Amino acid sequence: MSLQQQDFLRDAMRRLGLTRDAFVSRIGVSRRALDTWLLPDESPESRKMPEIVQRFVSEISAQSGSPVNTLPINGVEGNRRGLSDGAAHLLSVDQFSRESVEALLRVADIMQPIAHRQKFTRVLEGAVLANLFFEASTRTRLSFSSAFSRLGGSVCDTTGFTFSSMAKGESIRDTSRVISGYADAIVVRHPEQGSVAEFAQAAVVPVINGGDGVGEHPSQALLDLYTIQREFARLNKTVDGAHIAFVGDLKYGRTVHSLGKLLGLYKHLKFTFVSPPSLEMPGHIVEALAMGGHDVEQTHDLKSGVKGADVIYATRIQKERFNVEETLEGYSADFQINQALVNAQCAADTLIMHPLPRDSRSGANDLSTDLDQDPRLAIFRQTDNGIPVRMAIFATLLGVENQIEQSMRDVAWGLRTAG
Repeated sequence: MSLQQQDFLRDAMRRLGLTRDAFVSRIGVSRRALDTWLLPDESPESRKMPEIVQRFVSEISAQSGSPVNTLPINGVEGNRRGLSDGAAHLLSVDQFSRESVEALLRVADIMQPIAHRQKFTRVLEGAVLANLFFEASTRTRLSFSSAFSRLGGSVCDTTGFTFSSMAKGESIRDTSRVISGYADAIVVRHPEQGSVAEFAQAAVVPVINGGDGVGEHPSQALLDLYTIQREFARLNKTVDGAHIAFVGDLKYGRTVHSLGKLLGLYKHLKFTFVSPPSLEMPGHIVEALAMGGHDVEQTHDLKSGVKGADVIYATRIQKERFNVEETLEGYSADFQINQALVNAQCAADTLIMHPLPRDSRSGANDLSTDLDQDPRLAIFRQTDNGIPVRMAIFATLLGVENQIEQSMRDVAWGLRTAG
């Protein structure tokens, strides 16, 4: 019954297009209760879902009238059948299984010649993307724009809350419904957790979460996982059994929240969370990973935390997300990842990652620039991987992933090199 229960709940979340947090709010239970219902059979914390909850979830799923409302799961396409049936969205990594995420990343592999400017395609010619960034962004916004354009589509950008109609009092739902009439896909970044999911509820075209406050950043996690897989393939490693060290602001860093949960789909990982006491990884993520059979430890000592790690994933301090009364304590130079630390504590094949931007100012204690010539530093290969992964997301949500290979043509231009 437990396995059927897990499948039932995950399918319901997909049908309703809800994240776990939004789902528990919708059905009126605690997040803790839902997490125990989703745990595997062998977990001692696993609990059976009450029959009354099952009936209620079945009822609201039936009332929604929509088939699976997400990215393809195990090769089954998401719903793309029109306004009455809703649209597919990418809101959270919670909607993925290991099989579905790897299927998506196989589509990213197909996109590589286009991303490397060797081929081009026009499969999204005539389609329009709306980039709605109510929070500052450079890499994510331009990466989504480039990915959509390389599939033949066109892009409309807007950045900043003060320039939006919501500054005049318009609701998120009204904005969503209006923009849905202008564009065929929407990327939304918003400073408040849960706002993108709310936006998606009223949208009639695919919505992609480009970052929602301290919540999630699913496309970043996907490109991070893709980077780890590609780098590990070169090093003859596998994700299963890997040691991943997350370092920095783990409380407010939404990239580590999403990547941690996505890596949790794999087997027997060791997670080491290294941060000051005030910036530790949220407890629900730590608990879920531990219950999923992974080895999880938290430490405030960088040297011991990164020792033996296959991947070091650094994050900058998210001061813009601190509460008014919060101060940064304990984040000294001892937390900087630099050449001396890496040489002393890490192997020759350790992978060093960062979602960027990194704070290179003196005293920031972020990832040091003295590693820029070290082949273990993968941050620029990481950002490059954002293009094929986001192309794969667009192609999958808009139903053209099977047209890519036959639509490719050689480019008639080339990049000039200096000298």
